[in-house]
Parts: sequence; C-alpha cells; structure tokens
Amino acid sequence: MSVGLEGIRQVMADWLNDRGVPAVTAWPVSPRQEREEPVVVVSLRGCKAGAAGFQDYLGERYNEAEDRWEERYGKRAELTFGLDIYAPEKGGGQMVQKAFDALAGALILGGPEGIVLGEFSCGETVRDSESRRLKRPVEAFCTVWLCAVCGAGGGFEDFELRGVVKK
Repeated sequence: MSVGLEGIRQVMADWLNDRGVPAVTAWPVSPRQEREEPVVVVSLRGCKAGAAGFQDYLGERYNEAEDRWEERYGKRAELTFGLDIYAPEKGGGQMVQKAFDALAGALILGGPEGIVLGEFSCGETVRDSESRRLKRPVEAFCTVWLCAVCGAGGGFEDFELRGVVKK
C-alpha cells in the first residue's frame, strides 16, 4: 500500500468506517459537518522511527514498469494514533461509552493492512468547552514497516506502508 505519513490518518479513518465506527480525520481540508451521533477523530500524535533516513537495506527489486532494478530500504516505526471520541452533550456519557465499545471491538480484531496494533487506552469522558461536545481521549500504539525506493538519482522517491518484511 503506497501511503506517506500524510495519508495514514485517512487509512485508519477509512478502516474504522468500513467496520461501522464513524470516523473522520483531524484537521480536514474542508469544513466538517455537525453530527448528531458520536464520531472518532483520527490524528497522528507521535512517530518514533529511530535515526533519520532509510538506512536499513532490504535488497533490490526489479521494476517492470520502468525496466530497471530499484534498491529498497526499510524502517520499523512506532506510531501513536489519537482516536478521540466526540459526541453531542445531549446524549450523555452513554453515547460515548457505546462508541468506545464499538471502537474497542474493531481495534481488538487488528488494524488496517500494514498497521499492527500493540495496545490502546482511553481516558475519562469530559466536556470539551471548545467544541461544546463530550470527549473521550483514546490512543492506539501501533507498529508499521516503512519501505522506501531509491531512485536512479540516488534519492528516495516514495515509501510504502508494509505489514511484514519478507525475506
């Protein structure tokens, strides 16, 4: 799956939506519509990948489309997703709890392709004065493999999210 870190929030939101958990990404380009039901807001709170650059050589692979060999490099990264639940105040904490139960049910079964869930945790439900909604902060700690392709000019062209390193 070709996706940079800028698209990984959308990957998680799409995966949750496919499992019946309403989700949107944080900081959308267009204005967000008001919802009457709880929604999970997906953000990326942290990324730990060690040293800068892709220095872990994985070998070469032939690119048939460009008729050339490409060097591939990989890096294991640990990501912290914010999966905060927002719900209208009128529904009370029961709506938030029901949304958390659905979110937890989806996360326990795994994660999107290439994203391995390690653990997740949540805080207490509070009133968010800024949004005038109830909010329960949730974090998911995940591991991913990032695989980069070194182009003909020697620079990295793109990186892909990988689930498993194949030997």
